[in-house]
Order: sequence, then structure tokens, then C-alpha cells
Amino acid sequence: MPLLMIGIPLLAVILLNLGPRRWISKQTALYTALAATALQMALAAYMCFTVGIGSVSSIRFVEKLSVDLFSAVTLFTIGLVAMISLLVSRDASEGSRFSFFNLLLLIVAGMNGLVMVTDVFSLYVFMETVSAASFVLIAINKRGQELAGAFKYYMLSAVATVLMLTAICFLFLCAGSTGFAEVAACVSAKGNSPTLIAAFLLFTSGLMIKCGMVPFHTWVPDAYSNAPAPVSVLLGGIVTKVSGVYVLMRVYRDVFLNNAAVGNVLFALGIVSILVGALVAIGQDDFKRMLAYSSISQLGYIVLGVATGSPLGFVGALFHFFNHATFKSLLFVDAAAIETQTGTRSMSHMGGLAKRMPYTGVSSIIAFLSTAGIPPLSGFWSKLLIVIAVWRVSPALAMVALAASILTLAYFLVMQRKVFFGKPTEETREVREAGGNTVLAQVILSAVNILAGLAFPLLLFYLQGIGAL
Repeated sequence: MPLLMIGIPLLAVILLNLGPRRWISKQTALYTALAATALQMALAAYMCFTVGIGSVSSIRFVEKLSVDLFSAVTLFTIGLVAMISLLVSRDASEGSRFSFFNLLLLIVAGMNGLVMVTDVFSLYVFMETVSAASFVLIAINKRGQELAGAFKYYMLSAVATVLMLTAICFLFLCAGSTGFAEVAACVSAKGNSPTLIAAFLLFTSGLMIKCGMVPFHTWVPDAYSNAPAPVSVLLGGIVTKVSGVYVLMRVYRDVFLNNAAVGNVLFALGIVSILVGALVAIGQDDFKRMLAYSSISQLGYIVLGVATGSPLGFVGALFHFFNHATFKSLLFVDAAAIETQTGTRSMSHMGGLAKRMPYTGVSSIIAFLSTAGIPPLSGFWSKLLIVIAVWRVSPALAMVALAASILTLAYFLVMQRKVFFGKPTEETREVREAGGNTVLAQVILSAVNILAGLAFPLLLFYLQGIGAL
């Protein structure tokens, strides 16, 4: 099954490119990509059951690929967000849609490999595969703003590459290998070595760029807002989290062994990102830029959970990883629907859309309440676990993180007033609801946010029962 996770999307790419493009319609390409993502979700769900309830703790393929419960949940999330991106891909220009399917499948294959590898260098290779395909996907329509956003992403990603490669060299010098187990053994034996400390800091800095955390966040607003609508869903929903936050979670726990010095750095970066992202989001008029800064803020909560180094913090971070993928993807789907129907991203030129776009209006309320951590939606539970875990380390930081949720509520209330409940403008008087695929994506993600929130107490009891908490 681990091999299938990489093989299925690659096989789909091969099938779509066996002959001239005129032989395969764009509709066929769409259905092929949708089938690949649906199959991934089914396999990932089975692996979640196998490693979560079954008798095995992980599924291995050779020495370099392994799937545990953490990996299986992430693989399911990748498939879900990729499917949602495909559903709204009709918004991509006709001339680029076929290339969009190929690039999306390559990104999915890269993310799947990144999630499953147990070697630091192999992890880096898959990460660069994802970054290269994402760079092309942002600029797929070759428009000025898209090219500018892609270039900024490319330049900062190149800096992250240098930092991470240097860190990997240091780890290899110390451990004689780049495997997770070998490096972790070296860290356990001589964790205070200057070479290892330098590797920690360099690798963490590179990951912070990939995450888009403050102060390495400058590429995020341009890339998210200028990319085509389905690409924004993919980037904001999963790509940044897998290539940045997931790697941070995995490496900090399994390789750096919850190193206290790295944890202190993560605490600082997490709390600054939460506050800066939320404060800047309040002043945005561009709908997608506001969502981009909101993402920066929400990723800070995940990093705080990881920084605690506790099982409770890690579970909270993992659940918020999943929640952020679903509610932020939903908000970017809503943004795609509004931009397609109104022709603008400026919230000042919107108003009164709740009556004209009811599905978009309701789904945006569900998403922003989940983002702000309002019960019983899924975002409430993950934030609660993170705040409790942080409280055990530093009550002051926990209070700041909790207060930042009020800022989140503030900028989303401003968005709701301007976009959905404000006075209609000339541009919005004749607006109608988006197409069927977009509405389907909104319904799916809204249901996930509600059901995950309602089911979480049962999940919490289960995790306590197996000793994960």
C-alpha cells in the first residue's frame, strides 16, 4: 500500500500522456485524476483502520517507506484536498486545464512520498518535487501577477533548499547516515554537539520558509492570492502544510527528539505568527490575501502544539493540521466561487451575497466559526488541546494564543459584513450561485467540519484508551 500511494498518481500521469492530447478529452483527464484521488482516500482510510485499530503499529515497504496513524491521516487529507481542488478546476483556463491535472497528480505523488519516507535526504527530494511542481502550477496561466507570486515563491524556496541541504550534510557528518533512526540515535548520544545544533537551526529555518511562518512569510500572500482558484485551494489547503508543517512535526518528534532548544525557537515563531497573521488579516481588502494571512496565523497554532513536545500537544497539532486543511480549503473554495461569479477579489466591491449565493454564504460561516474555534465545530477541539498543552508549559503563552482567537473572529466578522451581509453593490446585484461542482465541494467540506467536531469526543476517548494521551 505505501508503494501504491506513489504509484497510483504517477500511473495516472502516464495514462494521460500515452498519446497525443487530442485523444484524451479534458473531461476524461478530470475523471482520471478524480478516480486517483478517490482511490487514495479509500486506501488511506483502510490504513487508518489497520494501524489505528488493528494489530500493527505501522505498514512498511522496504526500508525507506513507512505508514503509521499520523501518516495515514495525512495521506487521507492529501487525497481529500486534491479532490476538492479538482472539483473547482473548471475555473482554470481551458488552455491550461490538462497541464493542471498532470501537475496536481505529480504534487500528490510528491506529497505522498514525503509523508511516508523515513530518511531525511529522501524527504528533501520529495519536498523539492512538490515545490517545483507548485512553482509551475502557480504560474500556469502565465499572467503577470501569477508570475510574480511564483517567482517570489521560487526565490524563497531556493533559500530554504540551501539551508536544508546544509543541515542534511551536518547530520550526515554526525550520524554517518540520513535515516531517521540513525540520526535520532546520534542526537540522543550527542545532542549538544555544535554541529547538531547548527543542523537543527538550519533545518528548522528552511522548514519555516516552506511553512510561510513569520518572518519568512512574505511569499505566502502573493502566491495564494495570485494563483488560479483551484491552485489556491491546493496550496492553502494542503501543499504548504505537508511540505512545511508535516515535516516539522515528523522531524522534531522522530529525529530531533523534542529538543528543548528547538522547542523554544518554535514557541517564539508560533506565537509571533499567530499574532502577526491575525493582525495583518484584519486590514486586508483582498479576500484571498486575507485568507493567506489567516493561514499564517493558524499554522502558528500547529507549531505551538509541536513545540510543547508532549503527546497532548502533538495530537492537538495533528488534529489542527487536518482541521486547517478542511476549513481553509473550504474558505478558498468560497473565494473561488465569489471571484468567478463577481469578477473581483475586493471585499469593498461586494455586498449582499448571502441571498444570491446561499451555499457560499452558509459554508463560509461554518468555515470561519471553525477557524475561530467556536464549539462544536472541529476547529474548537484542536485549539482546545493545543491551548491546554501550551498551558502546561507556559500559562502566559496559552492566554496569548487564546486571545488571538478573538482577533480571528474579528477579521472574519468584518469579511462576513462586507461580503455577505453588506449593502449590495452594482457589481453584485445580478450575481448567482456558483456551479454544481463548486457547490458539491462546499457541501463536502462543510459536512467534514461539522461531523469531525461532533465525533471528536469519541476520538478523544479512543486515543486515551490506546495510550496516545
